[in-house]
Amino acid sequence: MDRLNRQSTPRLRPGTPERAGLDPDELRHLVQDVRELPRGARPWCAGAVVLAGRGPVVAAHEAAGWAQRYLAYDETADRGVELPPAARTPMHPDTPFDLASVTKLFTTVAAVQQLERGALDLDAPVGSYVPEFTAAAEHGVTIRRLLTHTSGLRPELPLYDCPDDASRLAALHAEAPSSPPGTYLYSDLNMLLLQHVLERVARRPLDVLVRDGITRPLGMTATGFGPCPGAAATEDQRRPWAKADRGLVRGAVHDENAWALGGVAGHAGLFSTAHDLAVLCRALLNGGSYGTARILGPDHVDLMLTAPGLGFRIDQPWFMGELAGRGAAGHCGFTGTSVVLDRATDTFLILLANTVHPRRRPPRNGPRAAAATRLARAVGA
Repeated sequence: MDRLNRQSTPRLRPGTPERAGLDPDELRHLVQDVRELPRGARPWCAGAVVLAGRGPVVAAHEAAGWAQRYLAYDETADRGVELPPAARTPMHPDTPFDLASVTKLFTTVAAVQQLERGALDLDAPVGSYVPEFTAAAEHGVTIRRLLTHTSGLRPELPLYDCPDDASRLAALHAEAPSSPPGTYLYSDLNMLLLQHVLERVARRPLDVLVRDGITRPLGMTATGFGPCPGAAATEDQRRPWAKADRGLVRGAVHDENAWALGGVAGHAGLFSTAHDLAVLCRALLNGGSYGTARILGPDHVDLMLTAPGLGFRIDQPWFMGELAGRGAAGHCGFTGTSVVLDRATDTFLILLANTVHPRRRPPRNGPRAAAATRLARAVGA
């Protein structure tokens, strides 16, 4: 696929809300709201980075709180063991984060690139590419069903409890749908199977496909699979609240299955910054182009971002707030990350937070939806 356009598309640049065509009061409130997230006795997160923009203009890019605030989690007191203030790591706008399931967007783009090349067929069964996936083949699971979470596969497998790579792979090969194919059921297994399909079709590992097909052409130099020593800290990962006993995790992938698989997985494992993710958003909003690079053609971007979407979630108010309703697309990650882009208003919003530091809690998506609503109102004001 030719990755050069004859004409360049605008690159991101910092600017004022007014230059971006956004209401400055709403943007100011958006930033203030994010600054409050790490505060209080039970903060939503230890720290956060928010980036919002419209067109090529980054109208807000702010950090709040701490990349690492806690040394551990005290289960008796049910609170984090705080580091002394001088020993904490402040959050910065360029702090990298463990993206968790936002990784799925990159796996999706890599898959659609193979579709554009003609190497992949959306409606072909998984078994036609990787016959070893015998259970998926027997039930006629297709590439489209993997990308739309309609394979019927259960949300995850405890691969982290398998003794070795061979047994992990055998478990994936034997995993049959738990619901009838065609039923929506969000599952990490979809992207793990898709990873194997892509690696078989392209004859390259997923990390190389992401690097060569997405991050390198777009100049996303801060994005890649771990380890990432400077990343925001995640969890004091211990049973029974976690699925493995690893202690405080920082710079290594949080997701236990991705960790067991060596850190490179179709569903989790990437680290990135708010600015790099904004570059990906701009490329998609530009129909697949950014600067002189092209990672997809407009028709395939449309295919990916048109409801019901491929890999991307479409119009989900629970984390997109009032941006949802006209075709907004994006994804969330378990560690506290989220990305939303809206072609109707040419806007993008990245909110990265370490909500699982020092330990995971039931997800609270109100701050994500509130930030997206602020941006929606900034457009409409």
